[in-house]
Amino acid sequence: MRLLLVEDHTRFAESIKYGLGNESFAVDIVDCAGAADAAVASVQYDTIILDLGLPDMDGLALLRKWRDQGMIVPVLILTARDGLEDRVDGLNTGADDYLLKPFEMAELVARIRALLRRPGGALGKVMTAGNVAFDTTAREVRVDDEPISISRREMGVLEQLMRRYGRVVPKTVLEDKIYGFEEEVSSNSVEVHVSRLRKRLSQNGANVSVHTLRGVGYLLSQENANG
Repeated sequence: MRLLLVEDHTRFAESIKYGLGNESFAVDIVDCAGAADAAVASVQYDTIILDLGLPDMDGLALLRKWRDQGMIVPVLILTARDGLEDRVDGLNTGADDYLLKPFEMAELVARIRALLRRPGGALGKVMTAGNVAFDTTAREVRVDDEPISISRREMGVLEQLMRRYGRVVPKTVLEDKIYGFEEEVSSNSVEVHVSRLRKRLSQNGANVSVHTLRGVGYLLSQENANG
């Protein structure tokens, strides 16, 4: 899952990114409304975390602009504005949730996952493909109901493949979803993660496998479906 964090306090933003990274989220940080506009124009985010006190535009004005343009990405306001009127204005402007600073990282993670589980959101409670199950809340992968060890990147690849089970997923989609702007991505990074994921699934008795369609993308399907 790829998130956009709009926050102009650098140290605070980095601490949030670190905490969300530990929960398998890829996070891009921007520090102003202009950069946020550019980011949402180039990346399809799963959720946006928005501070209201931005240097070039009030966060509510930015949110109103996005909603007027038809943007439907869930937006969680993260702010120190704690008045009832502030919260009402935020929600009425188009925010999907409102969290006050200071906060506990566990609550922020829970609220993000709750947004992603809503109808039309990016998360379902448990996804299945063959004998593989992926609990999107616990971030746990099981084969025949037995948990398997899997790295964060491999889990990110598997999640995108399971969301499109039986369909081809372009390499660019995987890159967009599992890497942030500031992360270095070598030309074969995705291939490496796919190869390790394929081996891990096979070693643990999964009856689905990742197939490479050269020049097209990757496909997760039953072993006997595509050889």
